[in-house]
Parts: sequence; C-alpha cells; structure tokens
Amino acid sequence: MTTAPVADQRRLLDVQALDTRAAKLNHQRRSLPVLETLAELEARLEDIRRAQVEERTTIADTRRELTKAEGDVEQVRQRAARHQTRLDSGAVTAKDAQALQAELEQLAKRQADLEEVELEVMERLEEAESRLAELERQEAAIAADVARHTETRDAEWSTIDGELASIAAERSTIVEEIEPGLMRLYDRVRERTGGLAAIALYGSRTEGTQLDFSLTELDAIHSAPPEQVVQHEDYGYIIVRMDPQ
Repeated sequence: MTTAPVADQRRLLDVQALDTRAAKLNHQRRSLPVLETLAELEARLEDIRRAQVEERTTIADTRRELTKAEGDVEQVRQRAARHQTRLDSGAVTAKDAQALQAELEQLAKRQADLEEVELEVMERLEEAESRLAELERQEAAIAADVARHTETRDAEWSTIDGELASIAAERSTIVEEIEPGLMRLYDRVRERTGGLAAIALYGSRTEGTQLDFSLTELDAIHSAPPEQVVQHEDYGYIIVRMDPQ
C-alpha cells in the first residue's frame, strides 16, 4: 500500500495542471497554422527548383543544338562564298561555271532551309530561357514568403518555448517538495495513460476527467486513511481526495 502526505498528494494536482498546460503548448507548437503554410511553400519551392533543373537541361541541350545549326549554316555559307569567288574570278570554263552556278542555287536553298532550322532552334531557346526566368522570379517570391513566415514561426515558437521554460521551472520547484516515491508513481501512471495521472475528487465529482463511481467505491475511497494513495481500479489514476464542494 502506497502512502504519502496529504499535502504531497494535493501538490500532484499542481504538477498535473502544469503538465497538462505543457502538453497543450507542445501540441500548439507542433500544429501552428504557419507550419502548414511553410510546408506548402517548401513543397512549391521544391517543384519550382525541379522544374528549373529541367529547363536548364533543356537550355543546355538547345544551345548545343543551336551551335550545330549555326555551324551548318556557316559551313554552307562559306562553301557558297568560295564558289562565288571562283565564278567572279573568270578563271573557270563555261561548263564549270554552269556547274558552279547550279550548285550555288542548291546551296542557297540549303542555306535557307538551315537558317529556318536555326531560327526555330533560337525561338525554342528563347522560350526556354523565358520559362527559366519566370521560374526564378517565382522562386524568389516564394523564398521571400518562406523567410517571412519563418520569422513568424520563430517568434511564435519563442513565445511558446518561453512559457514551457517557465512551466518547467515551476514544476521543478513543486516536485522538490513532493515525496520521491509518490512522484515516481505519478510519472509511471502519466506515461501509461499518455498524460493524465492525478485527478481531484470533490465528494463524488471528479475534476480533470469524468469518472463514475459506485456508492461502494466512493465509500471505500473516502474511508481510506488520508495518507493512503488511492488509485482508480480501471485506469490507475491517482485519486486526490479534496474537501467536498
């Protein structure tokens, strides 16, 4: 049979009140609305940065494609220039001149086709660069939102942490005055129930959570010696008997 001074048993209610308040604050800390907002913003940033990687890859590939297209155009242009120089020199036969002229016409068509390809690649490059610039603009805007909401979160956390520290200090002071064995029992019950360990009983009415007792149970509780620590048969809660109200 566990016994403890009545004053110590009643101090458990002060500890329970502090622990309940701390649990609520910790839940509040974990469920601040700003945390959900930050999570959404971070997810959007991740999507945007993934899209940026894809666009940068597209840009790099398109630039290589453009370099090749420009090279193809330049190669045809230089070949046409050489043929034209030969024609202009007058140092070719009429037959050769005719062949050169025919090839110049073919090269002109080839150059036009290649320049069309080059233009199409340039347009695709410009579009990809424009998309990347827009993604970078969006990233900057969202990053600013993240920074602003992070400040809000940190401020709210700081306030809650300050309250938690105050509660911890007050709890430590009270616990020092309670018989160690009783505190060990309290902590075991609280761990088993997930937070609730000590309940005040005023006559037949409990405070902290609603418990129903039969007349026989109530009689046994109230007839137990004052220093006997009474526990609920089903849940193990420590029943702290108070003066009836």
